[in-house]
Amino acid sequence: MESEPLNLENDGLEFDVGSAEEEEDDCGLDLGPCSDKSEPYEGMEFESEQAARIFYNSYARRVGFGTRVSAYRRSRRDNSISSRQLVCSKEGFNPRPDQHKPKRHRIVSRVGCKAHLTVKKQSSGKWAITKFVKDHNHELVPPDQVHLLRSHRHVSGPARSLIDTLQAAGLGATRVMSVLIKQSGGVNNVGFTKSDCQNYMNQTRQRTLGSGAHYIFEYLKQKQAEDSNFFYAVQGGPSGNIFWADSTSRRNYAYFGDTVTFDTTYRTHRYRVPFAPFVGVNHHCQPVLFGCALLLNESESSFIWLFQNWLAAMSSRHPVSITTDHDRIIRSAIADVFPRARHRFCKSNIFRQVQERLSHSLHSFPTFEAEFQKCVNLTEIIEEFEVCWGSLLGRYNLKDDEWLQSMYDARQHWVPVYLRDTFFGETSIAKTSDSTNSFFDGYIDASTNIHVLMSQYEKATASRHEKEVKAEYDTINIAPILKTPSPMEKQAAHIYTSEIFLMFQQELIETLAYPATVINDTGSDVMYQVAKFGEDHKVYYVKYNVIEKKASCSCQLFDFSGILCRHILAVFRVKNVLRFPSHYVLKRWTRKAKSDVVLDEDELGLPSSHNESFTDRFEKLSLEATKYVKEGVDSKNVYQVAMDALHEASKKVAAATCGTPSLPQSLDMNKAKEFNLNGNQADCDDPCLVNQDEKIQELTNAVVNATEICEAYRAKLLSILRDMEEQKLRISLKVQSMRLNRMTEL
Repeated sequence: MESEPLNLENDGLEFDVGSAEEEEDDCGLDLGPCSDKSEPYEGMEFESEQAARIFYNSYARRVGFGTRVSAYRRSRRDNSISSRQLVCSKEGFNPRPDQHKPKRHRIVSRVGCKAHLTVKKQSSGKWAITKFVKDHNHELVPPDQVHLLRSHRHVSGPARSLIDTLQAAGLGATRVMSVLIKQSGGVNNVGFTKSDCQNYMNQTRQRTLGSGAHYIFEYLKQKQAEDSNFFYAVQGGPSGNIFWADSTSRRNYAYFGDTVTFDTTYRTHRYRVPFAPFVGVNHHCQPVLFGCALLLNESESSFIWLFQNWLAAMSSRHPVSITTDHDRIIRSAIADVFPRARHRFCKSNIFRQVQERLSHSLHSFPTFEAEFQKCVNLTEIIEEFEVCWGSLLGRYNLKDDEWLQSMYDARQHWVPVYLRDTFFGETSIAKTSDSTNSFFDGYIDASTNIHVLMSQYEKATASRHEKEVKAEYDTINIAPILKTPSPMEKQAAHIYTSEIFLMFQQELIETLAYPATVINDTGSDVMYQVAKFGEDHKVYYVKYNVIEKKASCSCQLFDFSGILCRHILAVFRVKNVLRFPSHYVLKRWTRKAKSDVVLDEDELGLPSSHNESFTDRFEKLSLEATKYVKEGVDSKNVYQVAMDALHEASKKVAAATCGTPSLPQSLDMNKAKEFNLNGNQADCDDPCLVNQDEKIQELTNAVVNATEICEAYRAKLLSILRDMEEQKLRISLKVQSMRLNRMTEL
């Protein structure tokens, strides 16, 4: 048979039985008379070239080297391949790097090994070995590592079927590999690596989406033509990852972009398409959309691309905090693109993993899951969590569990006690779930395919908009019910949306059962101890600055949610702070959250700087006077200076108190006699006495007002205490009744 000269066109193509070129299942090929344990020899025959390739690769796996398809010859008669050379994967040498291109570190994988096998097509149609070189010039790979060689990594037919099933159920590559390793009896028996599994899953996802991705691409182009503020980006053409954000999403982010959730619910069985929205929370505590993505590829570079484009669409404004699934690749991408944002792992996702990864322990110890969640959600200081975690794992013999240890190592990213100092827009630190209610619940699920995705997307956004409009209407037109005589409650009802007001109101009412006690007074900073009546073992500490009216609480609810806690409000009650200090009103929770109005003192209903309350004036003057007293007793010289200053100040105050406004020189004396402080006809010869009467009346009114407020609080507290006593009595009677019944039965 005439043949063309040796062709080296395929030099560098590594042999992979599972490549796209060979889709058929290998187990159906006839390898000829050779057995799986045979060693190649010249003259050995095979039914086909593919059979020879499979045999040589099987031999290489047993010995410990990889193979690669190399040179071939073609027949001059019909141009078919008549001869093929199969070589060791270390045959030849790595090409020299281009001096004009940036240097990049490359692994030296070829060392000039001469081991190879040549097969030639016979006149009978079979293929025979015409040359075999056995010896290698390098060390062979041991059996426990041979599965890492590229030519021996192959996603077989049965493995593909199982991967397809697990992928449809929402499992990612990591969990799919865990199932395959367990089923095959070890990682070296799987036949491929996690990256091979991930690549296969990506290819499957792209095939499943098919022309649907192209349809979405066309939809996005049309939307951008209709709306110049519509943003979209595609990675690698219509079959790559896609991101988009409409003008409403971009505006929403300007108002509520301080905290973001990247929702990858599609990784569970709930979603059929790889659809991932960016979600936040608006001033009515409703989920709000910041953009969407279709993820056909889940590599780290793809997530970095997605986050960079999302950030560009949001005018490069970084969020304060971001919540995602617990995933190594996403975590790395977040650190790269959002280095200043506080990254939190979705707690509900971790609780779900507890059920999957610790299923055997949960079956043996049914109470573990509830205790685990209690340990995570209800511990309030770091030391308490550390003790609780160690005790919990010790009781259930789980100290050596690798997954639990990994979650403990990452505890700063998901355990609430480590995250309290950062704003996440949640109204309770102890919530069992920290994931925002999915924006698309009820619209996108496991039955939603790529062709109806965008219509469901539009329905969901329209529905969410209507719910926001309804909440806005209710806030404006339905007056909230006030439950205390507190001016701060009335002010909050005017400032906040209905939903946020109800949360604040609950905190305010709870202050009735939380007395505040001074434990350290160092001048302007005062430390209070706040505990619920009858629960002295559970104490909170509030530091209050009397000049700035700023307070910080050990519970850190305001830092976490932006709503004042009952402990700070209890201190405000003691200090007679009856209205909101402006720095405790977050615009994002107010009725004007989506307006461009800057909330000033008038907008908040606060006393302005030129019209301060009597209490404010009294506190500031008292503090200034106290400061002079403390400094004035240090020495006789300082004392004398302070006394002289006070005498001079007292003269000016007396003159201001008893003096009358200066009159224009054009006024004659008759009109001057008619003029007094109130602008009415003079009815008193001494204007100083008139002024004193007014001051007495003002103080009397203030005392009456304070007395009424105290009486209202006292009545409310007594009512609560009476209710508690009645409840205690009912429980006591019920217990006695149960005891009597039991004695009767005995």
